[in-house]
Amino acid sequence: MVNSTEASYFILTAYSDTGVLKYLYFLIVLALYICIIGANVLLIVVICVNRSLHEPMYLFLCSLFVNELYGSSGLFPFLLVQILSDIHTVSAPLCFLQIYSVYTYTGIQFTNLSTMSYDRYLAICYPLQYNTRMTSNRVAFLIALTWLFPLIAIWILISLTVPLQLCGNIINKVYCDNYSIVKLACSDTTVNNVYGLIITFFLIMFPVSLTLISYMRILRVCFSGSRQTRQKALSTCTPHLASLINASFGSCFEVLQSRFDMKYVPNMLRILLSLYFLTCQPLFTPVLYGLKMSKIRIICKRLLYGEV
Repeated sequence: MVNSTEASYFILTAYSDTGVLKYLYFLIVLALYICIIGANVLLIVVICVNRSLHEPMYLFLCSLFVNELYGSSGLFPFLLVQILSDIHTVSAPLCFLQIYSVYTYTGIQFTNLSTMSYDRYLAICYPLQYNTRMTSNRVAFLIALTWLFPLIAIWILISLTVPLQLCGNIINKVYCDNYSIVKLACSDTTVNNVYGLIITFFLIMFPVSLTLISYMRILRVCFSGSRQTRQKALSTCTPHLASLINASFGSCFEVLQSRFDMKYVPNMLRILLSLYFLTCQPLFTPVLYGLKMSKIRIICKRLLYGEV
């Protein structure tokens, strides 16, 4: 007979005893978190207070920056506490709260990027009809859908995981992961696995596919148009594609690590790659758009350096 119980806490075994180096790791993670907060808050304020940026593209960007703050806040404070702690345990409610935060962040990220690609598709392929198609009501609807669908979908995922009877409480990661908990279950987890694959498709694969289709059509229009049209399109689309590629790389490894045995990968490399999407993307996104989008860059320079 296999003993099963509802775990009241989980043990994170990916942490190792680093001695006094833990203070160095703490300062590095803290500095990264401060940079993420500063960069995203700066761009959110810039977009909100400048009426010239109250356009669909920048409103979608503002939603993206808010999500970066949301996702990083679900991970970094937890990492900072765990780095300094000698006992790497986390209560079950806090663990599920972190799973909800990280998973919804990921879903919102990809659906937001997909919405932005649709906006660019309309702006470049149908410039004369853009204002009639991308109205303020439609922008509000798309932003609401971008957030509500992942929030509801992940809530159902967590609701399926919480009641599971578990045969252990050890998670071989530095933060909580839904599939790692599902693998600890003593009972049948077919529903959890099937639903997990379904939302992986609808929150990651489907938005990525829509984004790629949109950019394929954009590129087709660009190469058939003038040189000026190509340059304008590429200047606005390059940050979107770079952000999508970066996000896809990080989340792809995380999905592979959850579903397949990655013991042949060195432990430190596994930890770094599992944290890549959640630590680098929140800083990569505002820096990329801040440097590449000329309107944002000019206003940021004025704000920070007082340039005219």
